[in-house]
Amino acid sequence: MTTLRLRATTFAVAAFGAFVFWMLALPLPFLFGPMAACLIAALGGAQFAGFGQITAGARTILGVAVGTSITPEVAAQLPSMAGSIALMPLYIFLIALIGVPFFHKICKFDPVTSYYAAMPGGLQDMILFGEEAGGNARVLSLIHATRVLVIVTVAPIMLISVYGVSLSNPIGQPASELPLHEMAVMVVAALVGWKGGERIGLFGASILGPMIVSAALTMGGVLHSRPPQEAIWTAQFFIGVVIGVYYVGVTLRELRSVVLSGLAFMVVLAVLAACFAEIVTLLGLAPAMEAFLAFAPGGQAEMTVLAIVVGADLGFVIAHHLTRIVLVILGAPIAARLLKPKASG
Repeated sequence: MTTLRLRATTFAVAAFGAFVFWMLALPLPFLFGPMAACLIAALGGAQFAGFGQITAGARTILGVAVGTSITPEVAAQLPSMAGSIALMPLYIFLIALIGVPFFHKICKFDPVTSYYAAMPGGLQDMILFGEEAGGNARVLSLIHATRVLVIVTVAPIMLISVYGVSLSNPIGQPASELPLHEMAVMVVAALVGWKGGERIGLFGASILGPMIVSAALTMGGVLHSRPPQEAIWTAQFFIGVVIGVYYVGVTLRELRSVVLSGLAFMVVLAVLAACFAEIVTLLGLAPAMEAFLAFAPGGQAEMTVLAIVVGADLGFVIAHHLTRIVLVILGAPIAARLLKPKASG
C-alpha cells in the first residue's frame, strides 16, 4: 500500500475509535479512542503510517496551550517551584541506577539500548538519540511506546480514584467564542515558534517553540485565552494515533520479551514517581495532584493534555517535565560516548 492509502486507513481507524468512545461517553474520547483503535488494529496485524509533519503541527497546539497559561501571575510563582524541581536530578539518577542494569543484566539488551530504554525522555527523542548512539531502534520504540501507553492509561484512573478529580474540566472555549484576530495570532505563534525553533536546533521545537512565543505574547498582553477546544481535541487525536501506531508489526516474541520488559520497568517507575510525589507533597512544595502529574514519567505532550483536562497548575507540571527532558537530553551525548565503546568491544 502507498503511504497515502496507509495514512487514510490510519485516519479512518482512529476516527472510528474516537466516534465509539464519544458515543459511549467514555473519558477523553479524542485521545483514548484513536489510541485504543489503532493499538488493537496494530496488534491484529493492520498496517498503518504516521502523519509526519501533520502530527508535529498538532503538537504546536499544545505548545500554545502551555504558553498562554504562563501569565504574569504564574511567572511570579516560578521561584516557589525551585524546591521540587531540585529533586528532578536525583529522580533521574535513581531511574538510571535501577533501569540500566535491569535492561542490560535481566533483559539482555546491549548497554546503549539499555540506557536509552531506561531514560524517561521524550518518546521520539529517546528513539532518535538511541539509534544514533548504536542502540536498537525497534526495541526502544516498543519500550517507550509502552511507557507512554501505560502512563496515559493509568494516570487518568489514578486521578479519578485517588485524587477525586473529574476529566471533564473545560479544555478551552469553542472557536465560535474566541476573537478571530486572537486565533490568528495563535496560528502565527505556533508556526513561528515551531519552524523558528527547528532552525536554531531547539529540541522538541514543535512544542517548546510555540510555547516560548505564545508565553511572550501572553506576558505582553496580546493573548488572553488558550487555543479553542476544537484545536486541543485535534492535538489529542494525533497523540493517540502516534501511540497506537508504534505497535505496528509487533510480533509475539516482541510482546513476550520487549513489551513485557517495558511493563515490568513501569512498575519501578511508578514506585519511584509515587515516592517523589509523596515527598513533594509532605514537604508542602505542591498539592498532591500537581506533584503526581509533575513526576509521572509520561511524554510532555501527553502530560500536558492530562494537566489541562483536570485543571491542574499547568505551569508547575510542565516546568517539571521540561526539566526532566532537558536533563535526560543533556546526558544523552555523554552516555553515548561512555557506552558505545563497551557495546562494540
